[in-house]
Amino acid sequence: MDTLDDGRRLRIYICEGDEFDGRPLDEAIVDVLRSEGIGGATVVRGVAGYGGSAVLHTSHVLRLSEDLPIIVEAIDTGEKIEAVLRRVEEMVGDGLVTLEPVEIHVLRRTD
Repeated sequence: MDTLDDGRRLRIYICEGDEFDGRPLDEAIVDVLRSEGIGGATVVRGVAGYGGSAVLHTSHVLRLSEDLPIIVEAIDTGEKIEAVLRRVEEMVGDGLVTLEPVEIHVLRRTD
């Protein structure tokens, strides 16, 4: 099986209540990724987590939070991810953006 050695995984860790230009930040990031031609993106809502402030956000009934952790993840070639990285970084206020190499085994585009 051929692999693509120049794959990158972009992960953006934010909170459900984060906004960008009056919109949910995760939706705004997905729109940017899509408009820049990133092959796909996934938004995952966490059940618990904390960030730099060490404030626990959880979905447990006794401590119900309306600001649960969110991860936006996109995987594509290094070139395509690098092209959108600065724009995403500028959108994220409080949060974490990571980039790591991945070995892509299948990448099918319909364009």
